[in-house]
Amino acid sequence: MKQQIIIIGAGASGLAAGISAAREGASVTIMEHTARPGKKLLSTGNGKCNITNLQLPAEAYRGNQPDFAYPVLNAFTVSQTMDFFKDLGIVLTERNGYVYPNTGQAATVLEAMLFELEHLGVRIVTECRVEEIKKDLTVVTDKGKQKGDRIILAAGSMAAPKTGSDGSGYDLARKLGHRIITPLPALVQLRCKEKWYRQAAGVRTDALVTLKTDGKTAASDRGELQITDYGISGIPVFQISRYAAKALNEGQQVTVQLDLLPELPFSDLETLLLERQRRFGYRPAEEFLHGVLNSKLAKVLLKEAGIIRASWVKEITTREVKNLVRCLKDLKTVIVSTNAFDQAQVCSGGVDTKEVDPVTMESKLIKGLYFSGEILDVDGICGGYNLQWAWSSGITAGIHAGRG
Repeated sequence: MKQQIIIIGAGASGLAAGISAAREGASVTIMEHTARPGKKLLSTGNGKCNITNLQLPAEAYRGNQPDFAYPVLNAFTVSQTMDFFKDLGIVLTERNGYVYPNTGQAATVLEAMLFELEHLGVRIVTECRVEEIKKDLTVVTDKGKQKGDRIILAAGSMAAPKTGSDGSGYDLARKLGHRIITPLPALVQLRCKEKWYRQAAGVRTDALVTLKTDGKTAASDRGELQITDYGISGIPVFQISRYAAKALNEGQQVTVQLDLLPELPFSDLETLLLERQRRFGYRPAEEFLHGVLNSKLAKVLLKEAGIIRASWVKEITTREVKNLVRCLKDLKTVIVSTNAFDQAQVCSGGVDTKEVDPVTMESKLIKGLYFSGEILDVDGICGGYNLQWAWSSGITAGIHAGRG
C-alpha cells in the first residue's frame, strides 16, 4: 500500500516536496488555497528566478537557531539542486555565483516542476482552503476531509500576501501545539524619521549601511543604497532589515549609520575636501561636491553640514568641512518602521525549529507531520538563499515522508 502524503501549500518547497515524495513511491496530493500553484516563485529574482548561489557565507541564514538550516542544506546541497533542475530539462547559467535558468524566466522553473509532478501522478487541488489538521493527520478543508499517512506543512509565511502567503499555516501549526516565533517582515525597506529623503528620492549610491539597536551594532552590509521618499532601500538595507524589524518589535531604539564614501577613510576624505576647497574656491558652495556624489544627495548633505548653498566654496569654514566629512562618513538616520509584509520578500520568525528534526524535517510533537520552506523560523539573505532553503527543506521532507 502506497504512503498517502498530503502537502499543504504549492509554493517552491511544497512542489519540491511533492516531486521527492512521489519519487519515493508515495501517492501525493498537494493542496493550494489560491487558484494556481507556484505564484510566488514567478516573482523571485525579479522574474528571473535566482535558483541558488554557489557561495555560502557564514551568516547566510538567520533565525533563533541559525545553525538549524545547515544540516538540511548539507543533506540536499547546491550541487544536488543544480542536478535536480538539470534533470528536469532546465539549462542553468551562473553569474558571479548566482544561478538562474538560462531562459531568464521564472516560469521555466515552475513549468518544469509542474510537468514532473504531472508525470509522477501527483494531484494538485487548487482553491482548497485547509481549515484544520487533526492529530490523527486528517486534513479538514472547505472541500471536505482527507486523511494522510504523512502531512507536509509547506504553507509559506506572511511575506508578499498577494502571492498567497497569508500566514494561515502558522495557525494550523499553532493549533497542533507548535510555538510560533513572531513573524516579522524581512528583506524589506526601512522607513526613516528625517524629512530630507523626499529631496533625494531616486538616488542610488554605493554605501556601507550599519544598523544600531539601542546604540549597539547589530548588522552591517555594503552595496547599492537606494533612497526613497520615505527612507532607504536596496540590497544592503534588505540584508539588515530583519534585525531592524526584530528590534522595533521589542521597543528598542533603531538607527542606521550611512557611510556614503566607504572606500575613503575619514582622514583621506578630509584631505580630499580641503584640497577641493583650495582648487575650486571660485565655485558656488552648492557645487562643492560636484563630481563626488549625485547632485540631489550632495545638496542634502551640504545643508545637513550647515553649509549655506548661496556662498562660495572658498568661504566654507574648516569646521563646516569637518561637519561635511561626518555627514558623508557617518550620516545617522532614525528608523521608525519597516515596510509592511506586502513589500517584504520573506519573513523572519515562524515555526520554532527547536520542535523540528533537522535530519528529517519531521515535527518532534506530532508524528507524521513534516515542515518545509518559509513557514519555519529560517530566513536567508538575498541572492538565491531562500530558494535554496525551499529546495533543501522541501526535498528532505518529501524524501522522509515518502519513505514512511
